[in-house]
Amino acid sequence: MVTDNRAQVRKVLFITLVLNLFVMSLKASVGWATGSLSLLADAMHSVTDSANNVLGLVASRFSSPQPDRDHPYGHQKFEAVGALGIAAFLGIACFEILQGAIERLLNPSPTLVTITAPELWLLLIVLGVNIFVTFYERHVGQRIGSAILIADAQHTMSDVWVTISVLAGLVGIWIWGVQWLDVVLAFPVALMVFQSGWSVIRANLPWLVDEMAIAPEAIHAIAMQVPGVLNCHDIASRGIVGRQTFIEMHLIVGVGDVETAHRITEDVEARLEERFGPARVLIHVEPPAYSSNHISYEVTEEHR
Repeated sequence: MVTDNRAQVRKVLFITLVLNLFVMSLKASVGWATGSLSLLADAMHSVTDSANNVLGLVASRFSSPQPDRDHPYGHQKFEAVGALGIAAFLGIACFEILQGAIERLLNPSPTLVTITAPELWLLLIVLGVNIFVTFYERHVGQRIGSAILIADAQHTMSDVWVTISVLAGLVGIWIWGVQWLDVVLAFPVALMVFQSGWSVIRANLPWLVDEMAIAPEAIHAIAMQVPGVLNCHDIASRGIVGRQTFIEMHLIVGVGDVETAHRITEDVEARLEERFGPARVLIHVEPPAYSSNHISYEVTEEHR
């Protein structure tokens, strides 16, 4: 049985939304006051943080793990779709940051970036809030197996590194008056934002394209431990281990009556559920006369 953790996900997302709006307001205010391009770019990154929280709340609303008539395999892929939406927001933020930096290089602003000690302290508060949000979301996301919380934590972690970079540049401007640091730092900021988006895509794309979740050899080894099982073949799996997996196989049993064959398949299902659960296992029972050497599906030439 898959636990419905959407209420916890929504609670975390709402708390982080409030904190992200606070962070965004501080960054934007200090950015406009100082004229810092890198800080305004960082504020834009925080806009995507807030948008991600809203997107996550919407995705969570539709991502029930329980099956129904229209979605017999549950709705959890909505979370992965929401995570890819976060990656899209990160791509937009990366483009905007690069565009602003290039425009500043081609058309230098006559206005100097100025920063004061109180403004630097405000940015340290911002950094502390971002660090708290990152570890809070990651901890809850890993505990309940939420793709959207883990993806959002990765996004916020990129915001932490962005803020550290921007803060270092502003300290350089404050102490030594090195104005070019502000524009130069916008480029690594964009790179970190892009890397964060790519990591979110890599984490969620296998689930959306039904990539193999469990090595068929591992499933085969467990099934063969059950008394009465002669062999199994055409093994397939999808989903994410620990969150929800679907397993299918053809099972050859050495018995002739349906009742005993059913008991054997239930034993196989129980062992797979214990090892890879939560899992839904579908087993096609075959008599001893059937045989196959194909544990799983072969790679055809057209897919090489």
